[in-house]
Formats: sequence, structure tokens, C-alpha cells
Amino acid sequence: MAAQSMSELYKAVCAERKIKVNPYVLQSLKKTPLTGKFTLKLPGNVRQVQRLSDDDVLALCKCLRHNECVTGLDLRYNSIKNEGVEHLAKLLQEEKSSLSCLDLMFNDIQANGAQVLASSLQGNGTLLSLRLSGNKIGRGGGLELASMLQENCTLQELEVADCDLDTSSIIALVIMLKKNKALCSVDISRPLLFSHQEEWAVHCSKMLAVNSSLMELHLGRMGMTDTGIEQLTEGLGRNHSLRYLDLCSNRVTRDGAFHLAMMLKQNRALEILDLSSNQIGDGGAGYLSKVITCPCCTLKELSVCRNNIASEGLLLLAQAVKSSSTLTHIYIWGNHLEEPVCQAFKELISSGRLHPEQTDVSPCEVDGHVFLAEVFQSLRKHVYNIDCNRTDLPTKTAASPDATTHHGQLKDYLNCKDLSL
Repeated sequence: MAAQSMSELYKAVCAERKIKVNPYVLQSLKKTPLTGKFTLKLPGNVRQVQRLSDDDVLALCKCLRHNECVTGLDLRYNSIKNEGVEHLAKLLQEEKSSLSCLDLMFNDIQANGAQVLASSLQGNGTLLSLRLSGNKIGRGGGLELASMLQENCTLQELEVADCDLDTSSIIALVIMLKKNKALCSVDISRPLLFSHQEEWAVHCSKMLAVNSSLMELHLGRMGMTDTGIEQLTEGLGRNHSLRYLDLCSNRVTRDGAFHLAMMLKQNRALEILDLSSNQIGDGGAGYLSKVITCPCCTLKELSVCRNNIASEGLLLLAQAVKSSSTLTHIYIWGNHLEEPVCQAFKELISSGRLHPEQTDVSPCEVDGHVFLAEVFQSLRKHVYNIDCNRTDLPTKTAASPDATTHHGQLKDYLNCKDLSL
């Protein structure tokens, strides 16, 4: 549908439904391409725009019915509530739905909205990416999404960080990943976990030991301790697919770094490890520096920012980078960058061993002394990227052959007397 006709249709729908025209939506529709597939971007964190409400979503969905050009919707940082999600759910249930990516991060969606969305995805065979981070869907919403995954075998990316998920909903999602062969990227960071037993890590370890499709896992701000890391690495040592592991902002210390180092000797797939904002110190940096130089280690990118590492540990890491045949990116800002460390990283960069764009520090000299200045570069956010504008969108498929098994596992867990852990 041509951009001009889409904007005209939007005004007509608003008039019919007695909805006030949102200038932001109208201008965005006017700027859309005339042909080809594209993502309609309407993020609400742009200055001086009118954030989308549920009525705006209703009018927009009416315009997108039978539209094969819009394959992605970026609706981040708006004021969309459960009612708006109902309109989007109907759009997803359209027989000829073309949406492959839906970004609803940081809206006002709650458990009921997540339930409606999950229900619409049980029979959907086109949506590849769903981002719900920042919506307070809670335990109920998390369990509904886990239940959806036993039917949907198309979704490849799921982001539910900072969604107030509890232990039971985290475990339910992890259980569904045991045999799920579609999901490649999952973000469950920053849940509300009140138990210190880290039982979710046991389930996650068992999942990682058998999962063969997951490439990216974000476990930031989980309150994970060295005990949780030890449990997690048991499964990671047998995993052959995960390439990106995000453990930022946890409570990992030297002992946790030791378990990770031992895991890296066995794991031949992991390429990116984010340990920023932990407390591994010099001891942990020493363990990692030893494994980095091993021929068996496949790690390419490492972040140890803000880990209370002093000169001893940072110099060991600098030497490890120099000797490693695989590590190309390292991020160290927020540690104790004394002059010997500054000199070591200056030599790494000036020799060409460490590219300036592959670290977060830059050397400079003042009064004959070498310092490191911060460069605002960090690990890439994703290793697995979905092209929302692809032309070969998947067709709707039947439920996974393992759906019955998934359902049995999830049902057993949901009926468990320890559900309130």
C-alpha cells in the first residue's frame, strides 16, 4: 500500500472511529516507503512527539489490516496499555499477517495484556521477534508466555527484562527452552527474585545442557552469586550453541570467575562474555587471563568493566590479550587504571594488537605520564539479529512435535506445591 494512501486511510479511520488524529503517526505514515517491506517506527522517546495511546493503536491496526508492506512495528516508550495490546493481538491473528517483529518495550502493559498477546501467538507463524522489556507483566504474564511457547515454534527472539517476573515464571520459561528449537535469543534480566536459593539457575543449567538452538542469553541483574554461577556452568560446559552470555550486574566474585574459566576450557561455542559490574577482582581476572591464552578457548569479546580489578589483574589481562589468538575485544573501564596498566594498554593499541574501536579506553599523555581516557564503546547488545524486512517470511506451521512433552513438563511444574518459591 502506498505511503500516501496509508496516511489517507489513517485519517479516514480516525474520522470513522471519532479518534483524534495523532500528528506523529500521520507524519510517520507519510514518510514510509512507497514500495517494499519496512518497519514502521513510532518510538515514544523522541522529543516533542505525542506518545501513542490505545486509541492510536486501534486506528493504526485498522490501517495495517491486509497490509503486506509493514513487517515490523517499533512502538517502544509509548503509553500503550492492555486495551492497545488487544488490538495488536487481533492484527497478529489475521490470516495474512505480515508482522515479523513487534517491539513494545517500556509501555504500560500488564499481566492481562501479556495473556492476550500470548494467546494470539499460539497460532501465529510469522512473528519472529517480541520485545516486552519494561512492562510489568509480572508472574501471571510470564507464565502465559511460557505456556505460549509450547505451541508457538516460530518465535526466535523474546525479551522480557525488567518485567517483574518471579522465580516460578522464570523457571517456567526455562523449562520451555529445554526442547524449544526456535528461540535463538532470550533476555530475562532483572526479575523480582526473593529467594536466595537460586533454584532457577539449576533449571537453567539443565536447559543449557540439552538446548541446541539458543545463541544468546541475557541474565543481567539476577542477583546471581558464585553458587549460581557454579550451577550454571555445569550445563554450559556441555552446551554447543550459545555464543553470547550476559552476566552483568550480578554478585560474581573471584570464585565465580574460576567456575567460568573452567567452563571456557570445555565450551567450544561461547564467543562473548559480559561480566561488567561484578566483583571478580584481581583473582578472577587472573583465572580468566589464564584460560584466554589456552588454545581451546574460543572467547572473542570480554567485558570486565567495574569489577574492582587493580594493576595485578589488569596487567595479566593485557598480557593475555597479547598472547591470545582469538580475543579481539576487551572492555576494562571502571577498574583501577594505574600508570603501568595505562602503559600496557597503550602498547596493545599502538602495536595494532588491540584495535581502538574494540575497547573502551584510549591512551593519552599528560606531563610525561600515560593515562587512559574512557571511550564510549561497549560490547554489542546482540549477536543474533533478526531482519524484520525479510522477503521470505515463514508460513504458519503446526505445533511442534514436542508440544505434548513441553506441555507435560510445564504442567507438572505449575502444579508443583513449591510454585510460590
